[in-house]
Amino acid sequence: MILLKNCYHLVPGADSAGLSGVDLLIEGNIIRRIAKDIPVPSKDTRIIDASRHVVIPGLVNTHHHYFQTLTRNLPAAQNAKLFDWLIYHYEIWKNLDEEGVYWSTALAAGELLKTGCTLSSDHHYLYPRGLHGDIMAAQFAAAEKIGMRFSPTRGFMSLSKKDGGLPPDSIVQTEEVILKDSERVIKEFHDASPLSMRRIVLAPCSPFSVTEQAMRDTAALARKHGVLLHTHLAETEDENAYCMEHYSGRRPLKLMEDCDFVGPDVWYAHGICFNDDELKVLKETSSQVCHCPASNMRLASGICRVKEMKAMGINVSLGVDGSASNDSSDMLGELRNAMLLQRVTKGADALTARDVLKMGTENGACLLNFPSCGQLKEGMAADMALFDIFRMEYAGSHSDPLAALVFCGYHHGADYTIVNGKVAVEEGRLTGIDEDDLFRNAQAAAERLVKDV
Repeated sequence: MILLKNCYHLVPGADSAGLSGVDLLIEGNIIRRIAKDIPVPSKDTRIIDASRHVVIPGLVNTHHHYFQTLTRNLPAAQNAKLFDWLIYHYEIWKNLDEEGVYWSTALAAGELLKTGCTLSSDHHYLYPRGLHGDIMAAQFAAAEKIGMRFSPTRGFMSLSKKDGGLPPDSIVQTEEVILKDSERVIKEFHDASPLSMRRIVLAPCSPFSVTEQAMRDTAALARKHGVLLHTHLAETEDENAYCMEHYSGRRPLKLMEDCDFVGPDVWYAHGICFNDDELKVLKETSSQVCHCPASNMRLASGICRVKEMKAMGINVSLGVDGSASNDSSDMLGELRNAMLLQRVTKGADALTARDVLKMGTENGACLLNFPSCGQLKEGMAADMALFDIFRMEYAGSHSDPLAALVFCGYHHGADYTIVNGKVAVEEGRLTGIDEDDLFRNAQAAAERLVKDV
């Protein structure tokens, strides 16, 4: 058992009033009790003094590309827009090996944990012909070691340059191979239990790297096995133009409708270029959106219409996106980016600190179908992050401790991150792996990948 004593400010959920001076008891992987002056249950109970901390539900990251941690801020792509950026990186990523998959997964998950994230997806869509290991097994092994609750996607690309797509032939797969392996990883790894630490999602990469038939068949396969669906959609105007040209005048969302790739079991990354009619389709079909503000700014893709989506009741979550277009996996920082970016065009009250906390916790947990996550309430998953705000950069901000985390500070590291009742970050350091060892191995993998650049 773990007992958080005398929490300075505990946030049960974005819509709840904060609690001061309360204790929180974790038993196994469940929050057993939240109250003042909880007696220490036994001599084996671990006690954490939380009197300096804002305690929030674990953050939820719903879109990432973990492998991209190995190719951050490469000079030739620092100022490129999406399509040019992708074409450049594909020629590097085609050399990814199994060791690179493992260490990039550990690195991305570690960064997320250290910034308060406890549940994450990952959109891995690269399957280089020279990589003969089991990519999903490598990812789950790394996530388990690091301590992340993990719901990655079995992504793919099936449309290469010779077919009018963007990626080289060596990283795309045939539909037969894709569907067969998708079914394999569902059977081998997917755990649908409420407090599962591993789930599988099926995720064609994008309308410009996947055939229409592959999109349609993947939707059918996912529903056969009761798993979720994900893809990039409406990220740029270039994507709109591509779909109009290659799919008989259909915009991206119309293509998804025709492929039965809409519904409450579907979420799209980005969603920047949806028009008013398409927002109505999202609402009517209960399709969901992951907003990735840092990446959208980095690539100058545009600004997602989060304020309008929120007003319409469309579920919008948050994602850091790939570390070659964000160039970090700072989940708390993504909340701040989301709040500020909406205000640029929608006004100073477009999104509040509590709005973005909800997007980064409850909305994400709902989207990934983890109803026991996203809030700190008795009986729910013991996933939480503790941030010390009795530090220089938070002086003067204690009038609203929760908002202090979003508005203030220059160091977004959690003091403690607890996942499934286990301490994954302690006093700012990962507990599951040596951070210096992680750096050395990830850096070596990165250098192998870019050695010919």
